[in-house]
Amino acid sequence: MVVLAASIVVKSGKVLVSRQYVDMSRIRIEGLLAAFPKLVGMGKQHTYIETENVRYVYQPIEALFLLLVTTKQSNILEDLATLTLLSKLVPEYSMSLDEEGISRASFELIFAFDEVISLGHKESVTVAQVKQYCEMESHEEKLHKLVMQSKINDTKDVMKRKANEIDKSKIEKNKPGYSSISSMGSGRLESSFSELGISSGGGGGGFGSGSGFGMISDVDPINTKPKDRSRSSVTAPPKSSGMKLGKSGKNQLMESLKAEGEDIIEDVKPTGQSKAAAPPPTDPFTLTVEEKLNVILRRDGGISSFDMQGTLSLQILNQEDGFVQVQIATGENPEILFKTHPNINRDMFNNENILGLKRPDQPFPTGQGGDGVGLLRWRMQKADESMVPLTINCWPSVSGNETYVSLEYEASSIFDLTNVIISVPLPALREAPSVRQCDGEWRYNPRNSVLEWSILLIDNSNRSGSMEFVVPPVDSSVFFPISVQFAATSTYSGLKVTGMIPLGGGGGAAPRFVQRTQLIAQSYQVI
Repeated sequence: MVVLAASIVVKSGKVLVSRQYVDMSRIRIEGLLAAFPKLVGMGKQHTYIETENVRYVYQPIEALFLLLVTTKQSNILEDLATLTLLSKLVPEYSMSLDEEGISRASFELIFAFDEVISLGHKESVTVAQVKQYCEMESHEEKLHKLVMQSKINDTKDVMKRKANEIDKSKIEKNKPGYSSISSMGSGRLESSFSELGISSGGGGGGFGSGSGFGMISDVDPINTKPKDRSRSSVTAPPKSSGMKLGKSGKNQLMESLKAEGEDIIEDVKPTGQSKAAAPPPTDPFTLTVEEKLNVILRRDGGISSFDMQGTLSLQILNQEDGFVQVQIATGENPEILFKTHPNINRDMFNNENILGLKRPDQPFPTGQGGDGVGLLRWRMQKADESMVPLTINCWPSVSGNETYVSLEYEASSIFDLTNVIISVPLPALREAPSVRQCDGEWRYNPRNSVLEWSILLIDNSNRSGSMEFVVPPVDSSVFFPISVQFAATSTYSGLKVTGMIPLGGGGGAAPRFVQRTQLIAQSYQVI
C-alpha cells in the first residue's frame, strides 16, 4: 500500500486540504486532483477510479469528497480501511462539513492525517488514539511559552515603572522650589530623585523601602470591598511598596507582579483556585446542550456581527446501554440550521426528530474520554438587537480636569444571566478610578488597566443597571472595546431531550437520563 496524497476537495474541483506522502512536484499533484472531478462525472457507481498511472479512492462527505490518490499496485482493501478512518476523523476536527469549516480546521486535519499515514503506509491506530496523540502536551513548548510570557511581563513592568517615574516627575515640577533642582540640567532620573531626597539604595539604583516614593502604586488590586476603596483619600500617604534589596531576583519579581495585581501561578505548589475537573457522570445517560455566542455590538447601537453555534452531545455510563435512540424537541426558530453527525440517520431526524445511528445494530460510543459524542450541531447567524442577551451603553463626558463615565446595561427578558463580568479598558492610572455609583461589585486591575463590573445574577428584578466613575480627562475611544462574559441556562434553539428509546426490546421503564443546558459568551464585545 502506497498512498501518494490524501485530500479534501469540493465537487467543483477546488482543493481545500491536501497532504502528500511521497516526493512529487506541486504541478503533478495539482494535475491529478484537477482531473478527479472529470472522472467522477462519468456516472460510475464505484468508490474508486483507476487511470493509467494512479488510482483514486474516494468517499462523498456532504458537498465534499475525501480522496486518496494511490498507486495501482496498492492494496485496495487497505486503502478503503484508511479512507474509512480518515472519514471518521474529519467530523471530529471540523465544526461544519463545508468549505468554511474545513478551511478553519485545515492544520488540525493535516496533523490527524499524518498520525494515520506515514510515508504512504497506514499506521495501526484508532480515532481515539489519533485524538490523544494530537492533544499531547510538549514540555519544550510549555517551557518556551513560559519564557516568552516572562519576557513580556518584564517589559510591561519596565514600561509601567517608566510611566510612573515620568508622571511623578511632572508632579514634582509643579511643586514650589523645583526651579533650583531643574537648573542643574542633568537630565537623569537618578540625579533628579537624589535632589528630591530619595535614597538610591547604596549606589545600586534601587529604591529604599522607606523612601516614601516607591515604584508600585498604593492601590490594592485584590481588594474585594469596593466601597472602602472608593472612600480612600487621594492625599493619603503612600504605602511602602518599593522593591527591597537583598532578596533573590525571582522572589523580587514575583512580589512586584503580585503587588500590581497579576495572578501568579506557582509551579511547585499549585494554588487551590485551579479549575477542578468535571465530575464523572453518574446517570446512565448525560446529554449536554451547549450554545456559544460570538457577538460584536456597535457603541452607537446595532449589531456588527452575530454568530451562535450549538452542539448536542451524549455521554453513556455503561457501554452495554449504547443501543438507544434520542427523542428531541426543537424550537420554532427558522433562522437556526441543524446538521446531524454523518453516522446519524438524517431521514429519521427530519421526519420524527429522533437521533439514531444509521446502523441500529451498533451501539453509541460512551464518550467518556472527552466532552461526549456529538450528535447534532446547529448555527444561527442572523438576529436583531432585541434578541441579543445584553446591551451596553457607555457615555463618557469631559468636564474640566475630569472625565465622567456613565455605564449602563440592559438585559433581554429571554435569558437570565449569571456571573456577568463587564470589562472596561481605562487609561494608565496610578490609582483606582473614583466610583460614584455601582449596581453590583467592581474591581480595578492596575496591571491591565481594566475596570471589571460584576453582577452575580441578572433576572426580572434587575434587567437594567448602571455604574458611574471618574478618571482624568481622556479621549472617549479609550473605553472601547468593552468585553462581556456571562452564562445562561436557556438557549436560542430551545432544544430539549424528551426521552430515550431503547432498541433492545422487551418493554419496561424508559431509560433515565439527565440534560444539561447552557449558553456562554465565547466572545462578546462592544466596539
